[in-house]
Amino acid sequence: MERRVVITGLGAITPIGNNVEEFWDGIKNGKCGIDEITHFDITDYKVKLAAEVKEYVPEEHFDKRSTKRLDLYCQYAIVAAREAWNDSKLDKEKENMERVGVIVGSGIGGLNTMEKEIGNLVQKGPDRVSPMFIPMSIANMAAGNVAIELGAKGESISMVTACASGTHCIGESFRMIKNGYQDIVIAGGTEAPITPIGVAGFTNIKALSQATDKNRASIPFDKERSGFVMGEGAGIVILEELEHALARGAKIYAEVVGYGATSDAYHITSPAPGGEGGARAMKIAIEEAKIKPEEITYINAHGTSTHLNDSCETMAIKTALGEASKQVMVSSTKSNTAHLLGAAGGVETVVCAKAIEEAYVPATINYKVPDEECDLDIVPNEGRNVEIKYAMSNSLGFGGHNASILLKKYE
Repeated sequence: MERRVVITGLGAITPIGNNVEEFWDGIKNGKCGIDEITHFDITDYKVKLAAEVKEYVPEEHFDKRSTKRLDLYCQYAIVAAREAWNDSKLDKEKENMERVGVIVGSGIGGLNTMEKEIGNLVQKGPDRVSPMFIPMSIANMAAGNVAIELGAKGESISMVTACASGTHCIGESFRMIKNGYQDIVIAGGTEAPITPIGVAGFTNIKALSQATDKNRASIPFDKERSGFVMGEGAGIVILEELEHALARGAKIYAEVVGYGATSDAYHITSPAPGGEGGARAMKIAIEEAKIKPEEITYINAHGTSTHLNDSCETMAIKTALGEASKQVMVSSTKSNTAHLLGAAGGVETVVCAKAIEEAYVPATINYKVPDEECDLDIVPNEGRNVEIKYAMSNSLGFGGHNASILLKKYE
């Protein structure tokens, strides 16, 4: 028998708040986390803006040894996972930790470490590369370190699907519990890509906005959009089998009822024409949930603020929802947080869970110029107090990876 899966814990560290409460307040208050890059000297860079995590002090979260041995992307994952675990009120002493899994992904992994140690190799020679280079930089280490931190001894996996990583991690965790392989999974995504090589690489592939006004840089669905803005942070959720959650009297934020994952099989960076791959992912999630498209109240769009993504995703939503696309509310919280790459899906699932819990649809902020190619109800500038029965989150990654997760108000 297929088992039901619910969300019982939330954790986040983002450019607009270093925990879920601060983050969600930032969403509701229309806060924009974008500003001039401070992580490195941007004098020679065409791109000047990013959405950095603010006022983060590693020593407040880790001992001195750990801060030196954990890349920033791993630190973010652990901070968010701790918050989600504590929020869920799970007790290691009372759980069979062999039935607790971890699926936490990252698009890139330890880019800060890679950059620093490659610099050491080039400038100082092979003997000066840190012995911690490999365990700090490889992309599975967020999952590995979260499992070590929380004592989770079940399946520990990392998924790397660029900007779809976080959503794939949550979707595959949902399947893992639904099909009886685990009772609890710590799931989501993490990223710390705001480094010289990260910004230079995305700039030169013409993906990033070169806007200098922080309120006109990440502007999803706006006709003047000119590329995405890079963000950093992590979003983690605790997924739990329903009967297990009920037995311990857990707070339930939402139920996960559908997951769709597809491939465009088309191009390394551009979405398939008409967003057909994304449309199929949404349809699969809707079919799994056994609902009609018109039952979906809210979609948290991938909405990156690139010309192609936003127009193709608009077409994808129209294809997947048909007539219902005229009614559904669609916003992109990347207008607040910018694009957290592999962490985006984790953070945006937290948004959907909070939206359901508080009956609040977040706005697409800093929206000014309508685009006839993006003519859905994108909830411009002002959020709305609306009961949400079903909310969907979309993530679309370089390589043609598409993922949609569908949440339901728990009843």
